[in-house]
Amino acid sequence: MEKPAPATITYDDFARVDIRIGTIVEAEPFPEARRPAYRLRVDLGPEIGVKKSSAQLTVHYRPDELVGRQVAAVVNFPPRQIGPMRSEVLVLGFPDSDGAVVLVGVDKKVPDGGRLF
Repeated sequence: MEKPAPATITYDDFARVDIRIGTIVEAEPFPEARRPAYRLRVDLGPEIGVKKSSAQLTVHYRPDELVGRQVAAVVNFPPRQIGPMRSEVLVLGFPDSDGAVVLVGVDKKVPDGGRLF
């Protein structure tokens, strides 16, 4: 059975989602999360600052591999309470063939805080 095509949106719809690039400055295990995850702090540049996020990245990444890595994140979703932590941004990724998260990033260093267009 063929899946229906996704709904068409306008550029204005896309532009409402504020996706920025940031550098992970801290990554540590987050044992209080329901699923294995890390607690991240992501530097999103001088306009936005450093924000917290919870991310289920434990299959493909170790905390020491994440620090210094640039990642894409949605910065204009409302904060979400995850266990004892308030997650402020959504770090973006794609599922691998088993459903584990693979991060979205850039192939060349860019200034933190840059907006996706």
